[in-house]
Amino acid sequence: MSYRKVNYEDVEQVSSAMHFLSEPLETEHVGVTVARCDPGWKSKPHDHTDNDHEEVYVLIEGDATVIIDGEPIAMETGDALWIPPESTRQIRNGDDESAFVLVSAPSIGDDEDDDGEWLLTGFAG
Repeated sequence: MSYRKVNYEDVEQVSSAMHFLSEPLETEHVGVTVARCDPGWKSKPHDHTDNDHEEVYVLIEGDATVIIDGEPIAMETGDALWIPPESTRQIRNGDDESAFVLVSAPSIGDDEDDDGEWLLTGFAG
């Protein structure tokens, strides 16, 4: 099979918000999570220093605040936020439901054997 498909609503919810899609999609190099956050929901503060994963949070519905190293970043629908592995991050949802797509992958710019560039020629996504 040349593709895998899953509906996030069919994936068991963790921490009352997160649907981790990497396992059912059997991804090897990227993590994908859908977070449907109830009013007032907060994630645990965490970083990704141990696995060297950078993340991008894309808010696809609602308004929320993401705390990065103690700094509150207000987000609204359509905003995307890049977070380096070593930064502590936490989602704090407001008074209404919000929804994020969270994407994580190993950092690629620090490899000594790599020229630090990521080939995007022809990349359509």
